[in-house]
Amino acid sequence: MRGPAKLADQDAHADFRDLFRVAAMSDATSTVLVIDDDPDLRASVGRLLRSLGINAQLFGSISEFMKSDLPDCPTCLVLDIRMPGQSGLDLQRELAAANREIPIIFVTGHGDIPMSVQAMKRGAIEFLTKPFRDQDLLDAIELGLSRDRARRENDKDLAALRERFASLSPREREIVIQVARGRLSKQIAHEIGIAEATVKVHRSRAMQKMQAGSLPELGRMADKLKLVPDTSQRS
Repeated sequence: MRGPAKLADQDAHADFRDLFRVAAMSDATSTVLVIDDDPDLRASVGRLLRSLGINAQLFGSISEFMKSDLPDCPTCLVLDIRMPGQSGLDLQRELAAANREIPIIFVTGHGDIPMSVQAMKRGAIEFLTKPFRDQDLLDAIELGLSRDRARRENDKDLAALRERFASLSPREREIVIQVARGRLSKQIAHEIGIAEATVKVHRSRAMQKMQAGSLPELGRMADKLKLVPDTSQRS
């Protein structure tokens, strides 16, 4: 007969799986990429993820992975750090150099402390030693997918913001930049040689096009667009 402690652990693990499945169902396009030269581990992780409603793409080598395209959805990478040929750390460096942002969870059967420190300093989500618990892997994957989801939302918002800024007239852009620098309408008018009332008209139109409800919000938008490189110089 199973002891109460063991049953409690299994119940907790089942509850976690249920919660993870609900999260997965809310974003059915999430994908976990698994790169490991151990076919048994690849198959095991693939089964685990698919049982929770998470898409899994499995690769036996880094070269195989490099021939594929990254999915256009929240994604994270479960990556063996030691494989024949190119290592997981090599891939981490290549992805960073190519500006391909993807959360990485390293797994290894032969890890060491310097290696794990190096991986984490470069932004890895987790460094798991084989054999690892399913729940430890799922915890790391949930974090990785949530981070990538947030990054993608931020990128989407930034792209929309850039489009709105591009819709401004040259004069409106100039005034937005001056506002972001902390200049008052009177100062802007004096600096660019137009009437203060005209500055206010251009500023009002710019705020409408940018969908800014207030001047502080317009300033935050300018910060996101990096319109003023050194914000410390604002008056």
